[in-house]
Amino acid sequence: MNEPQSHKVHPPLGATVWAGMCGRCPSCHKGKMFDGYLTLAPACNVCGLNYDFADSGDGPAIFVMLFTGFIIVGAALYVEAVYQPPYWVHALAWGTAALILPLLLLRSFKGVLIALQFRNKAEEGKLVSDR
Repeated sequence: MNEPQSHKVHPPLGATVWAGMCGRCPSCHKGKMFDGYLTLAPACNVCGLNYDFADSGDGPAIFVMLFTGFIIVGAALYVEAVYQPPYWVHALAWGTAALILPLLLLRSFKGVLIALQFRNKAEEGKLVSDR
């Protein structure tokens, strides 16, 4: 007879995403994930989770570029269609937004990807011959 396997209960997906957005530990949702703006702490200061597993790579930058581009291009097209301002207004408004918006979003996107990586136990792929 098969014995039931113990399954660790995950917190809701929304709580995991929120913890990542706030820069909190993906395990306890209380400790700090970051030491600096984008520098990961070595471990959680509350539960002690070691962040050596975390490797978000270029994922946050790609998502931020896509999201920012969508917002800025959509807003620029809307403003042009409705108000038709001079080109210098476009350059000033959207150039500033293109600098500030990614800086505001990058840390949150990185935190979310690391939290999801922890939740889903994601790791580097391995070949069958390497097992």
